[in-house]
Amino acid sequence: MTTPSSVLTDGTTLSRTDRALLKVEAALNLASGITIFALVLLAIANVLMRKFLNLPVPGYIDWTEQFMAVFAFLGLAYVQREGGHIRMDLLVGNLKGRVLWLFEFLSVLFMLLVVTALIYGTWFHFMRSFDFGAPNWSTDSSIDISLPLWPSKLAVPVAFAVLWLRLVVQLWAYGRGLRLGGDAIVGVPLPEDPAEQASKEAASVGAIGAGTELAGQTRHGSD
Repeated sequence: MTTPSSVLTDGTTLSRTDRALLKVEAALNLASGITIFALVLLAIANVLMRKFLNLPVPGYIDWTEQFMAVFAFLGLAYVQREGGHIRMDLLVGNLKGRVLWLFEFLSVLFMLLVVTALIYGTWFHFMRSFDFGAPNWSTDSSIDISLPLWPSKLAVPVAFAVLWLRLVVQLWAYGRGLRLGGDAIVGVPLPEDPAEQASKEAASVGAIGAGTELAGQTRHGSD
């Protein structure tokens, strides 16, 4: 169960584009979560094998480094869409209407420029380690078991490219907000005060608790 989103939707082209991109972002975020789960299983296996067999997982550090590069970046665009990143709201939280959308537009524009530079740099970093003619298509490998590094290096510019598209959609939304005015626009996470955030968190936890209780009642009834 997830916390309810603060992103509004409607039937406009902007909102349809937002929801289409969300499907890609959610898939990447799911892949990030699966990667974290796999890393946890790998850590457990490494501890148990050390404990009982005195034999750690071969290349444990190498695999961990590859996994970290993947899960650290794949969820960026999803977090940006949902407004889950850390930000300072002392000023922006007190703004309304076109003034708020102007500040948001400028901040997203700055992020877009930075991400554009990061895509350029990380893509060439990937290309330096990728070679069709080399073994495993890689000219760069890990120290212990010689894992090819290009898959994890490719995940970074791909994640930044999806984030770039998300920032473009948000620029579109904030530009539309500047043109139309109002305190609520589609396609972007709307500002929430601490009470609203706490209420959504409580609703999410309550739904999880209700689902657990219902599952327990179902099992009890089947017994």
